[in-house]
Amino acid sequence: MGADDSTGERPPPPAPRFVVRARPGTPDAVVVLELGGELDHDTAGPLRRALDECARARRVVVDCSGLTFCDSTGLNELLRARARLRETGGLLDLAGLHPPVNRMFDITGARTVFRVYADAAEALADEDDGTRDGGDIHG
Repeated sequence: MGADDSTGERPPPPAPRFVVRARPGTPDAVVVLELGGELDHDTAGPLRRALDECARARRVVVDCSGLTFCDSTGLNELLRARARLRETGGLLDLAGLHPPVNRMFDITGARTVFRVYADAAEALADEDDGTRDGGDIHG
């Protein structure tokens, strides 16, 4: 049972609802976290762990270009990580917000907290030292 009748093999497992990948952004302690899928109460664990691992970074750019949904749990994880990074002089910026996710940031007022860029490349090209407030959308 569960095997594909034509080949006798099991079908591949379904794709995860949410994925997070970390990649170095620049040599000077900038980390890019690439998010994909749906970020909600049931899927926030991997993001929480990835953000915790970045707690000593100078800057974290969260690339949301693959994110299709984000609820208040996801927003709270990002806010928590931003506060933690700021305690050590670090920054957390967002990039690539699609309209449904962008709308949540508008409705909650979170846009005034985060610096938001059109994409990760633009965020990495910005060498601002963090003195500029959140709320800007570039690109």
